[in-house]
Amino acid sequence: MLQEGVDDASPTDRHICVMGVSGSGKTTIATRLAEQLGRTFCDADDLHPQSNIDKMAAGTPLTDDDRRPWLDAVVAWCDDQAAAGRSTVFACSALKRSYRDHLATASGGVLFVELAVPEDELRRRLESRTGHYMKVAMLASQLSTYEDLQPDENAVTIDATAEIEKTVSAAVDAAARR
Repeated sequence: MLQEGVDDASPTDRHICVMGVSGSGKTTIATRLAEQLGRTFCDADDLHPQSNIDKMAAGTPLTDDDRRPWLDAVVAWCDDQAAAGRSTVFACSALKRSYRDHLATASGGVLFVELAVPEDELRRRLESRTGHYMKVAMLASQLSTYEDLQPDENAVTIDATAEIEKTVSAAVDAAARR
């Protein structure tokens, strides 16, 4: 799901990655954030090769080797958008530091906005979600893979348990403070 937007005024970080494990609300929050900021949106899940989607749908966790071409595609998309003069918001799990370091190589800089949600709420959200290849059984794998943000990363963490509009507002505020 790609969505075109207009460029906003000279952003410090051309790209904002809304990140977190499955069920944290990445796509919903990133879509609304892009709309509010007038930026181009991409759900990085749409850039997964079919082989990755098939593995996840079958309940098989992805390996670093599986994720490498996907992360390359996300960086390439960001670079293409930056070359066209567009700022972006994209939803991406960005579970490991090495993945975030790779994404941060995108032209124009990347701000990571982590959506913090307790595990029991993540589980509840995934159990009620339909039509998505990521199933609740994969949550444990994502949580065990996740590496906490480090102080030297260009990142902020926001509480994503509030109403959607409050979470989006917190993301806008966090981006503005950077």
